Amino acid sequence: MNGTVGEISGVTREFCARMAGVRPGDLPAKAMHEGRRGVLDWLGCALAGSRHPTLDVLLAVLQEAGGRPQATVFGRGLKLGLLDAPIANGQAGHVLDYDDTHMGGTVLHTSSPTLAALFSLAERGRAAGAEFLLAYAVGFEAGVRTGQAAPGHHKGGWHLTGTLGSIAAGVAAGKLLGLDAGRLAHAMSIAATQAAGMQQNRGTMCKSFHAGKAASSGVLAALLAERGFDGSLEIIEGRRGYCRIYSDVAAPEALIDELGARWEITRNGHKPYACGVVLHPVIDAVIEIRSKANIDPARVQSIELRVHPLVISITGVEEPATGLQSKFSVYHSAAVALIDGAARIPQYTDQRAGDPAVIALRRKVKVTADESLGKDQAEVVVVADGTRHRAVIGHATGTAGNPMSDAALEAKFMANAVPVIGEDRAQRVRDSVWNLDRLGDVRELIRLCA
Repeated sequence: MNGTVGEISGVTREFCARMAGVRPGDLPAKAMHEGRRGVLDWLGCALAGSRHPTLDVLLAVLQEAGGRPQATVFGRGLKLGLLDAPIANGQAGHVLDYDDTHMGGTVLHTSSPTLAALFSLAERGRAAGAEFLLAYAVGFEAGVRTGQAAPGHHKGGWHLTGTLGSIAAGVAAGKLLGLDAGRLAHAMSIAATQAAGMQQNRGTMCKSFHAGKAASSGVLAALLAERGFDGSLEIIEGRRGYCRIYSDVAAPEALIDELGARWEITRNGHKPYACGVVLHPVIDAVIEIRSKANIDPARVQSIELRVHPLVISITGVEEPATGLQSKFSVYHSAAVALIDGAARIPQYTDQRAGDPAVIALRRKVKVTADESLGKDQAEVVVVADGTRHRAVIGHATGTAGNPMSDAALEAKFMANAVPVIGEDRAQRVRDSVWNLDRLGDVRELIRLCA
């Protein structure tokens, strides 16, 4: 390996060598538990998302153009090809913007691309639950750490769930296939060269399509690497590597910093609300105010928000025309949180986006950016009948600083899954996931989610 002055060489190889060698017994108990939590939460999101009309369009095309049916599409009772099912399941898992979000230096919905890829491959051959969870955790390491190695990536306009998600899915899939260090590095390289997704598509069907395509790209990368297809072994740190062309700042050493001592899946976050994660502290604050004061929304004079700057850049849609757009509107989210005391799936439909009462209230929302606030912090003041009602959120619900309990995640899963697969099957899925590390064949779980 020949690195030029100022470059760090070899981190891709070192990362993949160490991840290829890790075994289920090396995964700390907390990481294993967070893996189970992540699988349960994501399966619920994918099942709920499987009913979204976006999936009707996608599946019609995939069924027309797709390959031999081999892998299950959750909630739909059908199978598609090994590269097509991940597109559908990845899109379903992300379409409601209800899936988990890692915020440890990288804002990434890791599970939709990673788990959509892994569940597809798990139908290619027997996969034990412990190996599945390990591959999931390894994929988390790859996606999040690559994001940390490319810290300017998000501000360049890339949608990280598509770009970093491809890498997470490719490395996770390669780990599940048992690739050795060299082939795992090739899988990472093949996945990275397929990385795509633009923030311009936020609020459209394409945003969740990024997650599906990333999952499919990851499966393809692993399958190609398994057969000897190669790629650069310096795909992250090279002179034209990922962290140099996808970011204006390169920190390749982040790929291996405390590797094995710090598992990124333990810093994952889960969403109590079905919208952009940076909106969650605002929603928490509005609901807190609503719970303490009997405020008539029609008598509100203003809703004043002080937020992290990302809230405006990511969720600054003032007049959302569709449910998907409303998931990226701080104005809409503050309004429905005050009117409904909730921000779940029903609050982000086309009908709710066009509701006159919601429109009237969201036009009273005033937003101020404050760089001193964290991404999980917000201050809200609701002025009604001349009285000011104030709430400050230090850590939004569901973030690493204020995590959802296992019971809350179970309740969210059941609410998402029962309407699709029924209460009995949903309970069996729940129980299987909590015991996933002892499951002999993941296909047992997949059959329950068909």
